[in-house]
Amino acid sequence: MAKNSVFQNKFHFTSLGCPRNRVDSEVMIGLLLKAGYDSTSRLNDADFIIVNTCSFLEASRVEGFDTIAQIFQEKKKDAKVIVAGCMVQKCKDDLRVRFPGIHFLVGSGDVEKILDAIQSVQAGEAVTSAKSFLEWGEIPRTLSTPRHYGYLKIAEGCSKRCAFCIIPSIKGLLRSKSVEQVLKEFRSLLDRGVYEIILIAQDLGDFGKDRQEKGALAALLKTMLQEPRDFWLRLLYLYPDEIDDELIQIMKSDRRICPYLDMPIQHINDEMLQTMHRKTSRSQIVNTIAKLRQEIPDISIRTSLLVGFPNESEEQFQELLDFVKEVKLEQVGIFKFSLEKEAYASRLDNQIAEEIKQTRFEKIAAAQQKIVKKKNRSYIGRRLVAMIDGYHPDSEFLLAARHWGQCPEIDGLIIINDAPKNTVIGQLHTVEITDVAGYDLIGRVVDVAGGKRCKLALY
Repeated sequence: MAKNSVFQNKFHFTSLGCPRNRVDSEVMIGLLLKAGYDSTSRLNDADFIIVNTCSFLEASRVEGFDTIAQIFQEKKKDAKVIVAGCMVQKCKDDLRVRFPGIHFLVGSGDVEKILDAIQSVQAGEAVTSAKSFLEWGEIPRTLSTPRHYGYLKIAEGCSKRCAFCIIPSIKGLLRSKSVEQVLKEFRSLLDRGVYEIILIAQDLGDFGKDRQEKGALAALLKTMLQEPRDFWLRLLYLYPDEIDDELIQIMKSDRRICPYLDMPIQHINDEMLQTMHRKTSRSQIVNTIAKLRQEIPDISIRTSLLVGFPNESEEQFQELLDFVKEVKLEQVGIFKFSLEKEAYASRLDNQIAEEIKQTRFEKIAAAQQKIVKKKNRSYIGRRLVAMIDGYHPDSEFLLAARHWGQCPEIDGLIIINDAPKNTVIGQLHTVEITDVAGYDLIGRVVDVAGGKRCKLALY
């Protein structure tokens, strides 16, 4: 199908939500570029404006509606707006009512239809029963991240039934890529010069379970580590019930796997965990953290906590707060329970008032802030290998870097205020930490890491 006009050739893309969404966005961008369309960062220059939305929480939907509203205010008169992703799957009719000027809707499992959306003369939609998208074959993908790191999605959807979560209804049940496809994308990213590859899924530990494969994640990692090249491999979203001795030993055996885990636990009280339909107990969580720290002493653990779940008592919340203070995890994301009508938890009695949720949120945030401040100060005077990401977003006179315990776009960073001229963006350098600034570290580049490209040890 031919493009409408050579003068209607520019698109502007906005990707909302999680890294899995971002990968879908990169596939759509790749398809458009391959078809001859040009990308522009200026919204009012675009002939086509695409928004890939998220619908996981009410706050995500509010962000989506606000973003679309702003687009309609700022776009040029004849620009066409295309909305894709989870919000299309969840609230298609609401989108049409609120924004009758939307040109095309693309479902979260219909990423490959983005060209049809742009090239269609008439308003329409491509929304099938497919709820999630997995890249296969030769479908192009253009990275939207800096060239030295990128995300690799190995599965979509989820077969767990956590009481607070609507991911299965939005994204469908678990679907894993084949090992061959994952390895193909992994090597393709390395061939492009990507050094840090971040594995993502709703739960990495579920990889292969839709095919009744046992130990599939461990087997995949072992195969990936046979690749002789240098790289960082980072694991995001691995639930505690999936972390076993074999996985810990794999992480311990090859330092190309960053000693870093994003391990959502949500709560620590056993009754709360059961009500949330989680598969772990307090003792299992505590023992897993202890074992990780014993076997991998420099590991950085990030978790997600949920406050204000229905029936959460003051005593149960206090147990969670005490746990945060005692265990002292490196990174904690805190969420207030969001009532989603499709979730089991929406039908529970004793919903917690918003002001109580906010108070509990602030108490845990304050406790974690003290922990991070103390942990960060312990780095002062130490040298560590860090990736130089680029210029700091607040100043062209500063650089931003990360060590193994800092995931891009999620965790804090290292502010580099003293770097020699031979400092190279996208490469590892040895950095000496000189001070702290809130959740961030401040440091100076000592030298290029060179032969230490795979080594993550502190000096």
